[in-house]
Amino acid sequence: MQTLKHNEVWLITGSQHLYGEETLRQVAEHSQTIASALDQSEGLSVKIVYKPIVKTQEEIFAVCEEANHNKACIGIITWMHTFSPAKMWVRGLKILQKPMLHLHTQFNRDIPWESIDMDFMNLNQSAHGDREFGFLVSRMKIERKVVVGHWKDSKVIHQIDTWARAAAAWADWQGAKFARFGDNMRNVAVTEGDKVEAELQFGFAVNTFAVGDLVAYINAATETEIKTLIEEYESTYTLADNLKVNAAKRSSLIDAAQIEIGMRNFLKEGGFKGFTNTFEDLHGMKQLPGIATQRLMAEGYGYAGEGDWKTAALVRAMKVMGTGLEGGNAFMEDYTYHFEPSNNMVLGAHMLEVDPVLASGKPTCEVHPLGIGGKEDPVRLVFNGKAGQSLNASLVDMGNRFRLVVNEVDAVEIPNPLPKLPVARVMWRPLPDMSTACAGWIYAGGAHHTCFSQSLTTEHLDDFAKIARVENITIGKESNLKQLQNEIRWSDKFYS
Repeated sequence: MQTLKHNEVWLITGSQHLYGEETLRQVAEHSQTIASALDQSEGLSVKIVYKPIVKTQEEIFAVCEEANHNKACIGIITWMHTFSPAKMWVRGLKILQKPMLHLHTQFNRDIPWESIDMDFMNLNQSAHGDREFGFLVSRMKIERKVVVGHWKDSKVIHQIDTWARAAAAWADWQGAKFARFGDNMRNVAVTEGDKVEAELQFGFAVNTFAVGDLVAYINAATETEIKTLIEEYESTYTLADNLKVNAAKRSSLIDAAQIEIGMRNFLKEGGFKGFTNTFEDLHGMKQLPGIATQRLMAEGYGYAGEGDWKTAALVRAMKVMGTGLEGGNAFMEDYTYHFEPSNNMVLGAHMLEVDPVLASGKPTCEVHPLGIGGKEDPVRLVFNGKAGQSLNASLVDMGNRFRLVVNEVDAVEIPNPLPKLPVARVMWRPLPDMSTACAGWIYAGGAHHTCFSQSLTTEHLDDFAKIARVENITIGKESNLKQLQNEIRWSDKFYS
């Protein structure tokens, strides 16, 4: 995922015939100017498309219908340049299936004090035209994002782009397929969930495939493919001595490369956007996929361990949202704590599968024993994660709805060497503090599996939650535990 420019967001400007042809001509010109400027802005990751201004119920219905059926269109931006009586929008909005952003702006930035007259006032009526439209959308209980400010303002452009990224991730989920190799880890609660409800609400499908089906692809990998991939390993990572040519564990590296080739071919052929597996179901495989999973995630696949399909789908969505942004998005697990007074921290890791997009330097490629799974020693990439503003996000099934739980964190450099911990790892301080963040997470039912992001903000995920119509609990620097508990109680009442 190198770019999101194949995605289109349509600018739809509302007016009416009341003001005459000259006013409508100016409305159209202004709308075209705004669409063109936004489309050419370096701050926007998607294509902005001007659509002819809409003045009647029939025109509104037609453009909403067109948006629904156009695969490139991932959402619409609505703006009322003049007053656009909102009852005209009812039929169109009733059928609209794409996300919507309401841009509350006007063409001119400043009032022209010396020349302003009633012709100007008739043309530039966004201040109350958008309120009329906003009332109807609220009355219809349609989720949308409202952005306020002049269309040239960098803050406005940034807010539009944040929403557009969320809309792109939502579009990517529609019709997406996620493969589960084996079932969930036995007796685990949070990785379970209603896959039928998920497909109804989110648009992606999750199905299980026998590990034996995957093994057939692994066994079909050719010597040439394996040799080429190992050469890539050698040029990209620092190989441990025992993995080098003729060394004691070289065969483990060959097996790992064969697994990666087989997994990639299976996923590509099946058109999958993510996958899960579990150490409890590896029949026919020589080792648990470590480096294979890490590298497939780095290519854009969603992943989570132990059959956790919800987190795998979330990882994919967050990778799409973060396309082109500095930093990365990766499967993560809160593993262990550092409770030093005044310096509380979390050490995040997993057995093997942390995405190298988080690496602060060149990863090392190593092989070590794994105490679970009952297979040969797996190959994995080992590294420390980068420091910086970050967040953790978790998607859980609460029985009667899905909930997105988000915690803002500050990632830090790992202060000491970890010579006996042969896994990729990241360390962070949860916000607002360890006690509030961890207690709030537990009260909210957040999972131990997350997507860890160093490219997205809570605004991206709030926009995504609105588009997906999913409950969102956010824990950040301003959070108060009592208020969080009340928010959870109110939310429970709302959804009951």
